[in-house]
Amino acid sequence: SRRDGFTSVRGAYSGGEFTTPPVVFTGSKLLLNVDTSATGMVRVGILDGNGAAVEGFAAEQCDIIHTANEINRSVSWRGNPDVSPLAGKPVRLKFLVRNADLYAFQFGK
Repeated sequence: SRRDGFTSVRGAYSGGEFTTPPVVFTGSKLLLNVDTSATGMVRVGILDGNGAAVEGFAAEQCDIIHTANEINRSVSWRGNPDVSPLAGKPVRLKFLVRNADLYAFQFGK
């Protein structure tokens, strides 16, 4: 089992959100195992150790993930998928999930 996996987080049609505990990662991309319906979407924001949005990685800047059923969907913010500047520092991930299932996240190359 993957260390950072979980069973599933489902966002209802009205939408929901959750924030992870602090994680320290290696790698340069955030990858999601996600299944969205035609009307569903997922966005991710990266927060610093104090819970403030990291400049350039706010949820509002996240490119919307929709009509996706993928194991390794790369997350990007205004077209930029490179999270390597944040590697090695404690961050929290804030997930905004609407009408979608999020099965796992992991950091990769």
